Amino acid sequence: MTESTDPATAATPRIAFIFPGQGSQAVGMGRDLAEKYPIARQTFEEADEALGYKLSQVCFEGPEEQLRLTEITQPAILTVSIAALRVLEGRIPKPGFVAGHSLGEYSAHVASGTMSFADAVRTVRNRGRYMQEAVPVGVGAMAAILGMGLEMVAAVCRDAAQGEVCAPANINSPEQIVISGNTAAVERGAKLADERGAKRAKLLPVSAPFHCSLMKPAQDRLEVDLNALQTQKPVYPVVCNVEASLVSDEQRARATLVGQVTGSVKWEQSMRLLIGEGVQTFVEIGPGKVLCGLMRQIDRSKTCLNAGDEASLTKALEQFGSWGRSPQA
Repeated sequence: MTESTDPATAATPRIAFIFPGQGSQAVGMGRDLAEKYPIARQTFEEADEALGYKLSQVCFEGPEEQLRLTEITQPAILTVSIAALRVLEGRIPKPGFVAGHSLGEYSAHVASGTMSFADAVRTVRNRGRYMQEAVPVGVGAMAAILGMGLEMVAAVCRDAAQGEVCAPANINSPEQIVISGNTAAVERGAKLADERGAKRAKLLPVSAPFHCSLMKPAQDRLEVDLNALQTQKPVYPVVCNVEASLVSDEQRARATLVGQVTGSVKWEQSMRLLIGEGVQTFVEIGPGKVLCGLMRQIDRSKTCLNAGDEASLTKALEQFGSWGRSPQA
C-alpha cells in the first residue's frame, strides 16, 4: 500500500481488513469491478498470466462446476479479493490489522506485503490441488454443528472418532463450528451432536476433509512451496488462523500457513483478539458476506462492511465518506 500523509488514508488500529475463504465463490464475481476499474482489470490479467490460463473467464462466466474445483476456487477468490482491495487502497483508511478465513489468510498476507500477488495465486492453486489429492473422494467429510459450544463439540468429536479422525475444523462463531475427518466418524459426530442438543448438524457438500490430520500429505507438499517463496516482513500484523495470534515476521508467517492445512481455523478467537486490540470496524474484502454474518454472531456491536462488487464497494466507500476519490491505477 502506498504511504500517504492524508489522514483519510492513514493506518488506524480501529479498522481491520478481513478476507473470505472457500465457499464465497459465485459465477460473475469480480466482473463489474474489472469493467469499471483499470486496477481491478489489471489484477485479473496478472492472475491469468501467473496461472497460464484465463482464470478471469472462469470467474466472470463460469461454468459453475469448474469454479467449484478447489484448485480453481482458491486462486479465484484470492484474485477477486485483491482486485477489490486495490480499488479500495488510497480511498479508505489503512487498517491496523488484517486477517483471512483459511484461504483468506493468503489474501491478508498479500494485503500486508508478506508475499507477492503472483506468488500467492500460484501457491493457493497448488494448495487447492494438494488438498484435493490428499484424501480420495468419499474417504473424508465435513459437517456444520449449529448452536453448540466448542467444549461440547470437542467431546462429540472424541466420542465419535472410534479410532478414526474427527475434529473441530472451523471454529467460526459461538453459533457455528464445522467438524472434519473420516466420513463415518463425521457422520457419527453429526448424529451425536443432534442427540446432545445441537440446534442442527448437517453434512456439508465439500470435496475433501479440510483442516484435520487427514490433510498431512497436502501440508507436507505445501511446506516445500512456501519455503521456496520470497517473503517480506508484513506491513500490518496478520492474525493467523491456527493460533489466533498476531504474526509480524515472515518466518512465522510461513510456518503458520503450513500449520493451517491440518490445524483448525480459530476464527471466533481471531476476531475476539482483534476486538481486544480495539478494532471497531471490520471490512470484509472479497466475494460474499460470510464473515460479516459471522461477526454478527460474535459481536453485534461492531461494524462490518463488505466490499466485493461495485454496489457493496460503493456503499463501503460512502460509509467512510470517501466516495469521489479516484482509485489508484
